[in-house]
Amino acid sequence: MKTPPHQHQPPAPTPIRSVEDLEVFQLAHRLVLDLYTATSSFPRTELFGLTSQLRRAAASIPANLAEGGGRLHRNEYRHFVGIAKGSAAEVGYHLLLARDLGYLAPDDYRRLRHLLDQIGRMLTRLAQALS
Repeated sequence: MKTPPHQHQPPAPTPIRSVEDLEVFQLAHRLVLDLYTATSSFPRTELFGLTSQLRRAAASIPANLAEGGGRLHRNEYRHFVGIAKGSAAEVGYHLLLARDLGYLAPDDYRRLRHLLDQIGRMLTRLAQALS
């Protein structure tokens, strides 16, 4: 059935040219940037502890998506999406710890946790799509 010319048609989806075009990659990158900002106020004594761990785990999410997207086979890509999911779980714990230690305000925790949960759901769907 053709859409009458007077009705609005949604734009054609933009083709994915690279992993960086994926919404999950963009959200994961945003999470890393937000966590760098949030951890900048952590105590200096945590610079090589929780601050470093949280930043590295968060950066691992989009980094593994990028590495997986550069692989030749879907199974390899799916493997790196799994690693990204593991890093997201690690970030979840570090966020909880930072909140409970009083380094992260409850509102910041909720905002970052919401973003992380959204990324986690998207990673699950991506892994399923690659199966």
